[in-house]
Amino acid sequence: MNPTQDTLDLVKGALRSPDDRITKTISTGTGLVAFDLQAPAKNLYPFVTPIRNVIPRVGGGTGTATNWRQVTALIGSGFDAMGWVPEGQRSGQMSYATASKSATYVTIGEEDAATYEAISAGRDFEDIQARMTFRLLQKMMLKEEMAILGGNASLTLGTPATPVLSASGSGATLPAATYSVIVVALTLEGYQNSNLAGGIATTKPITGADGKSFTLSGGSSNKSANATQAVTLGQTLFASVTAIQGAVGYAWYVGTAGSETLQATTTINSASFSAPLASGMQAATAITADNSANPNLAYDGLLTAAFKSGSNAYIATMATGTAGIGTPLTSSGRGSVVEIDTMFQTMWNNYQLSPTVLYVNVQELKNITAKVLSNASGPLLRYEVTGDGNAYDLAAAGAVSFYFNPFALNGGLRIPIRIHPRVPPGTIIGWAENLPVQYQSNDVPNVAEVKTRQDYYQIDWPVVTRQRQVGVYAEEVLAVYAPFAMGVITNIGNG
Repeated sequence: MNPTQDTLDLVKGALRSPDDRITKTISTGTGLVAFDLQAPAKNLYPFVTPIRNVIPRVGGGTGTATNWRQVTALIGSGFDAMGWVPEGQRSGQMSYATASKSATYVTIGEEDAATYEAISAGRDFEDIQARMTFRLLQKMMLKEEMAILGGNASLTLGTPATPVLSASGSGATLPAATYSVIVVALTLEGYQNSNLAGGIATTKPITGADGKSFTLSGGSSNKSANATQAVTLGQTLFASVTAIQGAVGYAWYVGTAGSETLQATTTINSASFSAPLASGMQAATAITADNSANPNLAYDGLLTAAFKSGSNAYIATMATGTAGIGTPLTSSGRGSVVEIDTMFQTMWNNYQLSPTVLYVNVQELKNITAKVLSNASGPLLRYEVTGDGNAYDLAAAGAVSFYFNPFALNGGLRIPIRIHPRVPPGTIIGWAENLPVQYQSNDVPNVAEVKTRQDYYQIDWPVVTRQRQVGVYAEEVLAVYAPFAMGVITNIGNG
């Protein structure tokens, strides 16, 4: 018997009389297809750092802090506004108002790692190590943007006042009961770190890649004392609290006395409750202390520098108004907003300067637009005729992109209004990025700058496990030389 010949004969026979299992058509369902994977991975996350992109970075820092002396006023002899001197006599001697300032360097950073298997598996798809470092730097810059805007090393919110409660109205579905309400104030960091599902940020222990631990405060105040209010079926429960300078939001814990849970966060100092309370929410007992600041770890951002006592920044807190609604911006009736006009006028009267940019939330951009664009100030529609004249395009709605400030030297200033994803609803920030010429700005070219002791640097850690571990860090501080060049309007009701 010849095995080879026998095998060939069997194959020839199968081809002459094919079996159904062999002759079935091969389809894509068999999986015998190529995999069309587009390389590299598509980065579908927002990377928005407008303030970090424009604020000057100045190197050369040494020691533990950057220090400066500032002259804040020239005080004339006699009457400060008069310089009259009799013939042949001498004037009195002028004096100065001076101050010493300092800002302590801190470290900001982020780390990532890739296993050797991931690096090998990603070959011909993307350079895992290079892309990891790129994304790592972006994440670090996103955190730096938040630090420059709202970092908080020294402003503590303390304990809010006891809420003021009332109940009225009809048609609500909140069950009849005696309700207890507790409130917690939030810094900008606290507002960004908190949500209803996850609860209000208190403290977070962090274990570093080196195995050492530290703890960060989340940006929340201590909790207030509770207040109680009887509610009958159909009534709405209303709560308000004295606004706290430095807070951009408030968290409201509601329930029976001793069982209050988180039911709402607001960007005004009041809230209303008309529906049954949600279950499974964070208990007020989770709040045990003031966790609003991170001394020795953070630096004060622009907003914090403005809010701090003695900053001389313009701070306007809108009135409480109707609980749960607040006080919205006011139209001047001549194409502007009263509160913004007041900010501009006050900053000019006190310091002869103007913001050069307004940072707002999308809510406030809509509200500003609604206040200044009305039947009295001009139409919202714009007609655009095509070149051939046979058709037209209709552009609806619109938004205010610039705000004119007449209170400035040489005929006023057009100020851009820019949306910032980290500015919360209910807050408008005005910032003079540069001091005007009357401040001899060659001596103080920057209102604020990131002073670096060591700017961005990458550490490729020694291989101690089968991973490539990378850290990106910077040693820096935000030096705010002229906090009076900031203006903040907060506690703005939506509408």
